[in-house]
Amino acid sequence: MPLEMNRDVFITCAVTGSGGTQDRSPHVPRSPKQIADSAIAAAKAGAAVVHCHVRDPETGAPSRRLDYYREVTDRIRDADVDVVLNLTAGMGGDIVFGGVETPFPVAEGTDMIGASERVVHIAECLPEICTLDCGTMNFAEADYVMTNTPGALRAMGQMMTDMGVKPEVEAFDTGHLWFAKQLVKEGILEPNALVQLCMGVPWGAPDDLNTFMAMVNNVPDDWTFSAFSLGRNQMAYVAATVLAGGNVRVGLEDNLWLDKGVLAENWQLVERAGTIIENIGARVIGPQEVREKLGLTKRAPK
Repeated sequence: MPLEMNRDVFITCAVTGSGGTQDRSPHVPRSPKQIADSAIAAAKAGAAVVHCHVRDPETGAPSRRLDYYREVTDRIRDADVDVVLNLTAGMGGDIVFGGVETPFPVAEGTDMIGASERVVHIAECLPEICTLDCGTMNFAEADYVMTNTPGALRAMGQMMTDMGVKPEVEAFDTGHLWFAKQLVKEGILEPNALVQLCMGVPWGAPDDLNTFMAMVNNVPDDWTFSAFSLGRNQMAYVAATVLAGGNVRVGLEDNLWLDKGVLAENWQLVERAGTIIENIGARVIGPQEVREKLGLTKRAPK
């Protein structure tokens, strides 16, 4: 298909993630206050959307604690900057198998809970967007499988829709987009779906441009998509995604570096992405335009 550049681009900042990056950079936020402060700084630098996980403040390990999500949400909503809040719902589907000859019992690091428990913080905090990892995938960390069964995805997607929270489909391969289309067909997701193309995550879709365009070409014309790549290709994918008609995601969840040997802060990655977008002739749009584009409802601070 011919490229059709996106002229009105929103930036998502993925603030901290759940990977083991907390000891690789002092800028990866851990506590709810640090996560919120980093999200607010990213918003001031031009991010229209902030995507947040939470971590244990002492160890930096990924967490699902409801009070951490509540504090992050409240701090961002009480801030003197407007931003669209996007919370992860990806935690709670992780299986780490034992040895190849003895996969059971499962190993330390397994975190498997039911569909309702995986979205309990979404029901409590009511962000405008939350993520829906739309498939099961091997990860490159030991024998770790991110598990999202069709039944769990149908249940979680329906709960999100019923809450009035827009799911952001996280697509790590083309089959994930295939199933997302099925969710729209079944009426579980709204027709104007939102999707994030996740490139270069081992062992999902590699971040070469042929694979990227295969992903883009599988996104329906009436959907809105963003994309990102990990590590050194993060900024290259800012340009590639805008040229392919999409929006962009940057942040410390996906990349720790601003330049070779220079560790980044979230706001710096957002600022650089904004410069790239404007230098290729597009415009960075703000949170209110994103709400109008995606049909979101801003929640008032509680």
